[in-house]
Amino acid sequence: MLRGLYIILVCGVLWSGNLWAEEGHGHDHGGHEHEENAVSIKPDIAKKSGIKLAIAEPGLIKKEIILNGRIVLNGDTTVNLRGRFPGIVREVPVKLGDKVQAGQTLAVIDSNVSLQDYTITAPVSGVLLERNTNVGDVVDDRTLFVIADLSTVWAKFHIFPKDAGSIREGQAVRVHTFDHDLDRETEGRITLFLPTADALSQTHVAIVPLENASGRWKPGLTVDGHVGVAEDQVAVMVPETALQMMEEKTVIFVQEGDKYEAHPVKTGRRDGKYVEILNGLNPGTRYVSEGSFIVKADIMKAGAGHDHAH
Repeated sequence: MLRGLYIILVCGVLWSGNLWAEEGHGHDHGGHEHEENAVSIKPDIAKKSGIKLAIAEPGLIKKEIILNGRIVLNGDTTVNLRGRFPGIVREVPVKLGDKVQAGQTLAVIDSNVSLQDYTITAPVSGVLLERNTNVGDVVDDRTLFVIADLSTVWAKFHIFPKDAGSIREGQAVRVHTFDHDLDRETEGRITLFLPTADALSQTHVAIVPLENASGRWKPGLTVDGHVGVAEDQVAVMVPETALQMMEEKTVIFVQEGDKYEAHPVKTGRRDGKYVEILNGLNPGTRYVSEGSFIVKADIMKAGAGHDHAH
């Protein structure tokens, strides 16, 4: 009889412990409550964390061609200066990198032809990018100075023959730094196709002028250019920022009230900014469009704490 009573007491303790564990499955973590592949986040905390929501809806996915290129000097505002007559350089009052004004003296030359001094002046305002002479040098036909107005620059792109038929003058180009860590992006339009091909790469060359008043587009910088050549209508489209990987699956976080739940999705076409969702997210569903990495981190953190508690 005592043995039977003992078994009943032990089973009762175990049962009540399991009940507590089931009731305590959702743990509060300072405004975050966890469930399997889901987490509850209070609205004020979600807002402070930078979580933004959107409604799943149809849209247009652009088919893009990505071009490789480089920022170069604007050929229309770059000047190469030589001496008018042979002679000896007497003065060079400017330094490499100086900002010069139109009409400013760059050098004074003692001419062997006219037997008197003449000056080389800046025909335009800009930055002195080359200074290839010093006092005492002999002036011949070589370039002495290069001045460029850097308030505008060119993005020079190479187009392979297979893509040449899809790209034309006037098309919009989204220009982005090749090193995406720099996070520089702007838009321009193709205004010129050079009449000759690049001899080494056998590519066509397209020019996209860019405003550069801030000086952020430095000549020599490698860039890529995204050119939209077609558009496809899709039933559901979300920004790339909405997608995360969890347990080797692509997921989107669906919001219902304070709850954010990971929904596995199948993706389709992409255009660099947006992704087609083939299934797993219905039109009209509210989902996390920005800050999805925060929701993922909260689910993983809460899940790790839950596993540790067990």
